[in-house]
Amino acid sequence: MSQLGEENISAIPVIIVSVRNNEEDIVSGLEAGADDYITKPFNPRVLAARVRALLRRYRRGLSEGEEVLTFNDLVIHPGRREVLYKKVPVKLTYSEFCILHLLARRPGWAFTRYRIVDAVRGENHVVTERAVDVQIVGLRKKLGDAGTCIKTVRGVGYTFKE
Repeated sequence: MSQLGEENISAIPVIIVSVRNNEEDIVSGLEAGADDYITKPFNPRVLAARVRALLRRYRRGLSEGEEVLTFNDLVIHPGRREVLYKKVPVKLTYSEFCILHLLARRPGWAFTRYRIVDAVRGENHVVTERAVDVQIVGLRKKLGDAGTCIKTVRGVGYTFKE
């Protein structure tokens, strides 16, 4: 994959299917840029489900575009999946980034926990409401002072205030 150049493959979902199943090979494949790594033998239904999940995320990423969102000292680069606070990169998990981006694209809108789960994990993904709350707590903590822009809407979910 490194021969193709990171700029050419960064947005294309990649699943490695390999007979190599030791930890070092798996970690190496994922660190090289793969989105998933499946070892043989595998269940074809599991592979198909993983492909569908990656394609959902890929299509969602295409529709999100490259518009940079800026709120005072908080900058969100969707195309780079990067967040800066006071010009310092903030390391977020995939889920945390998706939640922040979802909320920040529509400041003032109240999103239910179910809508947040659907946006991050796809429809029909079962998680408890508290899982979203835990992600929000972690996100607020990582954002520091900027974390106060994520507000709880009692009985509904969360919103983003500029």
